[in-house]
Amino acid sequence: MPPKDSGKARGFAFGAVSENRERIAQVAARLILEHGITDWTHAKRKAARQLMLPEREALPGDDEVEAALAEHQEIFGGDEHVATLRAQREEALVWMRRLSEFRPMLVGGVASGWAGEHNDIRLDLVADDQKAVELVLINHDVPYRVGPMRSADAPSVLLIETDRGGLRLTVRDEREARQRPRRGEDVRLDAVALARLLEHGGGDGDDPDGDEDGATPSSGAR
Repeated sequence: MPPKDSGKARGFAFGAVSENRERIAQVAARLILEHGITDWTHAKRKAARQLMLPEREALPGDDEVEAALAEHQEIFGGDEHVATLRAQREEALVWMRRLSEFRPMLVGGVASGWAGEHNDIRLDLVADDQKAVELVLINHDVPYRVGPMRSADAPSVLLIETDRGGLRLTVRDEREARQRPRRGEDVRLDAVALARLLEHGGGDGDDPDGDEDGATPSSGAR
């Protein structure tokens, strides 16, 4: 027969796992904000190492990391975060209008509201050929570089340095855009939605509501 306290032991073990996931998420969030890490799996593994947890430790989901990012900014961001976020959103809108032919959507931390000064402004573009986007940049004398490919089937990435931080353009064709990985609470803003958000004060720290298809947020999101 199992010892009488086996249920308590299992409960303690589950509680420890849950606590460790939360700790990893919090440290990963700090790493993402302080170092601009875009690979969240890498950030989570690095956080686990910093906490001296075993490699087999269960890692938190991206939703847990995003919640930790939002919590971090709410506690520590203050006026600096508010000003930085608004500047990033204003810069995003400028580029969305410049690249309007490629149906740009603002995604990631600048769309969701948790981005810090070290996080890129991220735009998703749709084009049959990455070269079409590059040609527009070349015609406007915009310096850029091609980002590293994470895998053979990964979308093309173009990187631009702006006065308000890095700009990351992810270029997909129509098929890739339809098949892109989605999370249920992804915030995706088109130029109209972003302009409305800025006009109504949502550029200064508000967390917009959006959906996975990029619909206009209802109140003025990695």
